[in-house]
Amino acid sequence: MAVLNCTGRQNWSLLFKVKRSRKTLEKKRRPIPSVRRKPIDRLAELAEAQEILLPELAARIAALEHLLLIKGLCSREELKDARTFIDTRRVTS
Repeated sequence: MAVLNCTGRQNWSLLFKVKRSRKTLEKKRRPIPSVRRKPIDRLAELAEAQEILLPELAARIAALEHLLLIKGLCSREELKDARTFIDTRRVTS
């Protein structure tokens, strides 16, 4: 039988606590050795990650705005005002 938390989901971790040895815990705490890379390679990786993340983030924001409009929680004018506010904050900082 599972324990229900405040959201109504089952929390199995409360019922099945796993005991781990000290060696296992020490292995998990050890930092992973990093491979030395050239800064230009790291910059290329960051640029690629940014190219992937920004469209995904924009799509999620658009989906949230769409839901806000459908549910009637805000109007188009309020969304436009919020965007202009963010744009002015970005310019001043």
